[in-house]
Amino acid sequence: MKIPRIVKIAKRKLVGLQIETSISENKTLALWQKFKPQVKSITNKKTTDFYSIQMYNHDFDIQQFSPTTRFEKWAAIEVENFKNIPDGLEKFTLSTGKYAVFIHKGTPKEFHKTAAYIYGIWLPSSTYQLDNRPHFEIMSENYNPNDPNAEEEVWIPVKEKNQ
Repeated sequence: MKIPRIVKIAKRKLVGLQIETSISENKTLALWQKFKPQVKSITNKKTTDFYSIQMYNHDFDIQQFSPTTRFEKWAAIEVENFKNIPDGLEKFTLSTGKYAVFIHKGTPKEFHKTAAYIYGIWLPSSTYQLDNRPHFEIMSENYNPNDPNAEEEVWIPVKEKNQ
């Protein structure tokens, strides 16, 4: 796996749906099935890319992460502003901050390999540590999770160690 690019993002406005889940529950497919048909009603999309966001508790420790760890999961799309948000959808703001951006290639079932590299190899040997902000993936509108060649960007919130 390649060294990630480090990106500082400005605040981003997103619109979508959210649920509370865990890896063992895995309500992700149902969330996306509910969200995707509503995307066409969003009139102020900034891009056609999809955001899959994970929000962990403020005391999140990656070393303690397990299949039963609860988190908030979002299916969303970036918008220009929060005007004319369709009924049933919610607003979400990604705050400004640094992210390490990786590419995951393969199906979601293979994601554990990417995560093992990010959290077990790259992060401990880097000059960064996790920051307490949302983790997310960006997928193109044509993303197919069943395609073994599918690619998605994995955005990990980071800050300099000892900050």
